[in-house]
Amino acid sequence: MQRWQGRVAVVTGASSGIGAAIAKGLVKQGMKVVGIARRVERVEALKEELKGSPGTLYSYKADVSKEDEVTAAFRWIKDNLGGVDVLINNAGIVGKSTLHDGPVSAWRAVLDLNVLGLSMCTKEALKSMEERGVDDGHIIHISSINGHGVPQHSLEYGLMMYTATKNAVQALTEGLRRELVQRKSKIRVSTICPGMVKTEIMVAEGYKFPEKATIDQIYAGVPHLDSQDICDAATYILGTPPHVQIHDLIIKPVGEVF
Repeated sequence: MQRWQGRVAVVTGASSGIGAAIAKGLVKQGMKVVGIARRVERVEALKEELKGSPGTLYSYKADVSKEDEVTAAFRWIKDNLGGVDVLINNAGIVGKSTLHDGPVSAWRAVLDLNVLGLSMCTKEALKSMEERGVDDGHIIHISSINGHGVPQHSLEYGLMMYTATKNAVQALTEGLRRELVQRKSKIRVSTICPGMVKTEIMVAEGYKFPEKATIDQIYAGVPHLDSQDICDAATYILGTPPHVQIHDLIIKPVGEVF
């Protein structure tokens, strides 16, 4: 990871869970990290926690499903930090719904963020890298085990459209990789596909849990990963030699059945 010290990483959805863990981890590795989130006050709190670390965390408020906010964010990064070397596309939602009943608003929201938001951030990061002649940049998409088919829990938990978006992320990743080869670029692109991770996402999406149950109580007895596990995976991918490209890293907790 030494070659990344002092360089710029962008982490979307950095306010909690996996995004916050990765932002924190990269700052500790000496990177300048821009944490993009709608709940920017959480990134600010994390920034205070990281004072004295080898790197620096910058907070930027944006909804990455909106094109104008994405372009403004990357313009700010260019003006203030020079540009982007690493992009971690982490922002995403479950969009609980069914294919019979919708609601269509849930479909649209999950597609706009998980697919279009990811793609817009990728486009801006590539533009930044190519403008500056950065040929060793890296883009990591945080996908899901749901990106590898249609697991049964997609039906049980109303995740069909979410699953479709994660399959799309897998296709977009391979498509981008082939475009980069065609352009003779050495920019790398990888996906991380976790199984169940203990985060706030299921609570935020309105799934019913026992009243006043804590996150720890909700996940007790359920095989799961922690956000730090995904941070460790991202660090591993970034730490591989420039000639090595991790295409797709699937991580599941021991005992997970889907």
